Amino acid sequence: MKLNSPLEAYKYLPGTNCGECGETTCMAFASHLIDRSYKLTDCKPMVKVNKYSKKFDVLKQLLAPEIHEVEIGVGERAVKIGGDDVLFRHKLTFFNKTALAYDVWDTMDEKDLVERIKKIDDFKKFYVGEFLTLDMIAVRSTSNDPEKFAATVKKVIDTTDMPMVLCSFNPAVLRAGLDEAADKKPLIYAANQDNWQEVAELVQEYDVAVTVFAPNDLDLLKSLAGTFSGMGIKDIVLDPGTFPTGKELKTTFNNFLKIRRAGINGDHDIAFPIMTVPMTAWMVYDDDVSASYWETVIASIFSVRYGDIMILHSIEPYALLPQLHIRDTIYTDPRTPVTVDPGVMEVGSPDANSPVIVTTNFALTYYTVESDLASSKVDCYILVVDTEGIGVEAAVAGGQLTAEKIKRDFEAAEFDLKTRTNYNTVILPGLAARLQGDVEDVLGANVLIGSADSGRLPGWLETNWPPTKK
Repeated sequence: MKLNSPLEAYKYLPGTNCGECGETTCMAFASHLIDRSYKLTDCKPMVKVNKYSKKFDVLKQLLAPEIHEVEIGVGERAVKIGGDDVLFRHKLTFFNKTALAYDVWDTMDEKDLVERIKKIDDFKKFYVGEFLTLDMIAVRSTSNDPEKFAATVKKVIDTTDMPMVLCSFNPAVLRAGLDEAADKKPLIYAANQDNWQEVAELVQEYDVAVTVFAPNDLDLLKSLAGTFSGMGIKDIVLDPGTFPTGKELKTTFNNFLKIRRAGINGDHDIAFPIMTVPMTAWMVYDDDVSASYWETVIASIFSVRYGDIMILHSIEPYALLPQLHIRDTIYTDPRTPVTVDPGVMEVGSPDANSPVIVTTNFALTYYTVESDLASSKVDCYILVVDTEGIGVEAAVAGGQLTAEKIKRDFEAAEFDLKTRTNYNTVILPGLAARLQGDVEDVLGANVLIGSADSGRLPGWLETNWPPTKK
């Protein structure tokens, strides 16, 4: 049995509503167990009181994700992959974003190697309130020379603290890399039907995670995973092969579906994270543009369908941005709107003559408004109203954006229109025009109705600001 609701988890809790976890009731705590924002050990009675120990053990097992979670790397930048419970994110959510590993290789010139590592490490894109970044370095052995591979791994370690994938089918090469990087807990790639015994010995000796590789042979893949698991190796990643074109791409897609469906439905022999290698597109297409394009397409496909970790090549922005954006979208919890903190925000260098504009705390709304104003160099204040993460039109209709809430959030921010501004005026979004009279009455302020689209707001301000002083 798998727990999918707070009520099911609540049955195993003490039910004392002691509050030691930080929640007022055990039911509230149970809801946090389901969404993984709390750990079972946060329930102090379950840990301390002997009579709850059996329930603790049972509940711990029931809460464990169906897909085994694997951690790669050490420290703050370590990445976790797998750990999912559902096939479709709308049923619960997907946890642990797809880890994106970009390649370097051991025949690169040292200067080019360091430059590429730094580009991968430094890349970031601000998007809806956070920076989207890359996760890992995949070090490929193209020389098949253990010494060259070890030197490259060492240079990677000296240049970045990003987690690594060490890539070779030659156990001697992998050993040379592990001699340099074992304490960094890399993922090694890969064990196959030819080298599995030697690779298994490396995994046990260095205590690292391993990828098992069986291109388009799910029976062999399951057999390899079962063999490693039977040896006590638990941190396993599955690679069923990534074929980048035609019917073989369709087969790859179906293989991913079969593996994840079996894992979620209780086949523990194959309930491990899945690796996809979109950079195989570079093995098929002769020109860089086509290869990069199809690599991005494949990455997008398997971001949606169960690719827990990817090895990629192209680090051009036109390739990175689609990959990062779709990953961010798929791994945003669909049950919880993305929000920003309410309050009065400053754009540019506003003063007493600057406009005060009202919007909601739905992150996409706020950052769109802020970006439209900042890019036009408009100095202003933005009142971000706590609408529970709902956009303007829906918040007005649903009662999350009201005159009383606008007043409340002005007061919470200690922003007095009459003393902080010369015009005692606020600007409501065009989609909130029907609140005009209520806001005027509640705030005792002048209310203007701006454009419905924040992109037109700078032009609207040129015509309508400053207002006639009242």
